Amino acid sequence: MTDERKDESLEQPAAPEESAEKTAQAEAEPPVATDKQAEAGSSPEPEKPPASAEDTAPGDKQAPRAAMSDEERAAKIARAAEARAARTAAAGAAGGTGGPEQSADEERAAKIARAAEARAARAASGAAGHAAAGTETPPAEKPPSPNQPKLEGLVALIREAVSAEAVEDAFINDKDNDLITLVIHKDHWLDTARLLKEREGFNYLRNLSGVDYETHMEVVYHLLSLETKELVAVKVRTDRDQASVPSVTPLWATADWNEREAYDLLGIDFPGHPDLRRIMMPDNWVGHPLRKDYEPIDPEV
Repeated sequence: MTDERKDESLEQPAAPEESAEKTAQAEAEPPVATDKQAEAGSSPEPEKPPASAEDTAPGDKQAPRAAMSDEERAAKIARAAEARAARTAAAGAAGGTGGPEQSADEERAAKIARAAEARAARAASGAAGHAAAGTETPPAEKPPSPNQPKLEGLVALIREAVSAEAVEDAFINDKDNDLITLVIHKDHWLDTARLLKEREGFNYLRNLSGVDYETHMEVVYHLLSLETKELVAVKVRTDRDQASVPSVTPLWATADWNEREAYDLLGIDFPGHPDLRRIMMPDNWVGHPLRKDYEPIDPEV
């Protein structure tokens, strides 16, 4: 027993020599590539030496990065999405069908690519819009309305046949098919209405409505010539506290119920109307519901 122990004690000091030999062999042998690196055909990268104190000195400052524009960011995202989609497609072609998980990945990558392309397109269009804004030319002047001669003729006729103060305003309503619009003083409205019907042939009153502008009331008439199909709008303004406009029911029978409605809901009086009374609300109703200052006696009604 003592001899065996002596032999073991003599053999133990040789261990450091064996470890030194293994270390030398490991340093001499080249690094072995992994399976993935072997498939890719690339050699393993050598280990990078640790950064020295000079490289990471606190006094050194890195160069500032240039700011990335929206177009560059969108293009970068698009390229990354396309690369992911290409890698997914290549993996599917190499390994066959990968099941529902692989198809979901492909669909996700395609969606990301489409979204990135849309962002890039929006960024490009926005940049083009900003660039064009500085050089934008003013819109061309709109040509005169074909109804302008008719408007000027009516204004001249009314001022000559009725009164020079009869027409308060006149214009073409280009938002309503170039509608001829006249603003007539209420003191000259009845004579003007008779002139428009008997001399100009506006023999049909299509519509009559009242409007509360808070500062004043206004009655709007739409007159039509059944022969020529010409249409003209007439506005007559009146005081809000004592709203009153001469009735045209004797000239156009269609004004009958329309004037009664304006009287009932807005409180506009129409002197000369043959039967001016409420048409919608009860006779004992207090106030006029379409006036903007109307306050009901019973809020629940």
